[in-house]
Amino acid sequence: MIILTTSSSAQEIKFIPREYAATSIVIHNEDTNTSTTYTGLTFTTEAYYLKTDVTFNPVLKEGTFYNISVLNNSDVIYKDNIFCTDQNIAVYSINNNEYTEHETTNEYIVL
Repeated sequence: MIILTTSSSAQEIKFIPREYAATSIVIHNEDTNTSTTYTGLTFTTEAYYLKTDVTFNPVLKEGTFYNISVLNNSDVIYKDNIFCTDQNIAVYSINNNEYTEHETTNEYIVL
């Protein structure tokens, strides 16, 4: 899974493809069931990876899942999922600022 942010500036996508030539990327929003195609991107090889910088328009939405397909003309060379979040990945919590823990002094007796 690829983790991206809601940034309006270019974000790097790095992946290991089936072949090392690509022409476009298709991003599919799972919530709205819409797709956006990005063409004219520059793909470069780094070790075993193929990478590119993409400026998303419209900007990705916080807490949303997307599907990504990287194409070489009409051939799909890579597929994956994207999750969009602005939280720090190391301490990510699905309940960020929504859940508060309650403590109680109740003691239970088990017979």
